[in-house]
Amino acid sequence: MATGQKLMRAVRVFEFGGPEVLKLRSDIAVPIPKDHQVLIKVHACGVNPVETYIRSGTYSRKPLLPYTPGSDVAGVIEAVGDNASAFKKGDRVFTSSTISGGYAEYALAADHTVYKLPEKLDFKQGAAIGIPYFTAYRALIHSACVKAGESVLVHGASGGVGLAACQIARAYGLKILGTAGTEEGQKIVLQNGAHEVFNHREVNYIDKIKKYVGEKGIDIIIEMLANVNLSKDLSLLSHGGRVIEEFQQYAAALQAGMEIGWLKPVIGSQYPLEKVAEAHENIIHGSGATGKMILLL
Repeated sequence: MATGQKLMRAVRVFEFGGPEVLKLRSDIAVPIPKDHQVLIKVHACGVNPVETYIRSGTYSRKPLLPYTPGSDVAGVIEAVGDNASAFKKGDRVFTSSTISGGYAEYALAADHTVYKLPEKLDFKQGAAIGIPYFTAYRALIHSACVKAGESVLVHGASGGVGLAACQIARAYGLKILGTAGTEEGQKIVLQNGAHEVFNHREVNYIDKIKKYVGEKGIDIIIEMLANVNLSKDLSLLSHGGRVIEEFQQYAAALQAGMEIGWLKPVIGSQYPLEKVAEAHENIIHGSGATGKMILLL
């Protein structure tokens, strides 16, 4: 190892498997940004269900081992590579993707996946934007081509992607019905834009929804388990310009949402890096998640 190379703490996966394969190491070299790359000092990193599927080895895309999980970080620019002039050391930023992995003290990212974080959002909120908001925006605006006045049913609306979908849908003038599995979840869904909320643990909740919407039915249904598939699209960010162009459009719309104030991530459970295995266990097996799970550095 080169003398004087800075070391950092990072979570490493050396083999696919359960949460126990997440190993916290303190001897990982801090990456150096190359052309069109930036190095971010990570303050918070979002935990997304897709990261547990990748870790278990059951996902369509398998990273080369060993690797560091995590794509959605928020923090401060530490160093800037060549031709990444949109950023300077000290800028507050968030990402929709990383090159070196987000569960670490420093993360390398391509400059086109890094966005300025407005002062009104803290780092925890910044780490909650990436996959949830880009996924929800893509599902609603890009794929479903929603129009103001239409109705949308958001299944599992109290998690990170669900709340993002409610906020975006409300900003775009939709009528929103949400479902959640706990009383706390239902309350948060209503506070974040839904007009009506139903408990999906009740046997007859579908009948209640049918009764509520009447003959007209629902225009769009967003199923949060679909984020498994949508996250695949997110992971393809660096392959192919069209997806990147789309993401620049999403980013512009979401950035406006931050400035106007309708984009306000709700933070759920928070874990230190040492408890990453517990976080992975709980995001899949925890009961009725509300808000976005975050790792704090």
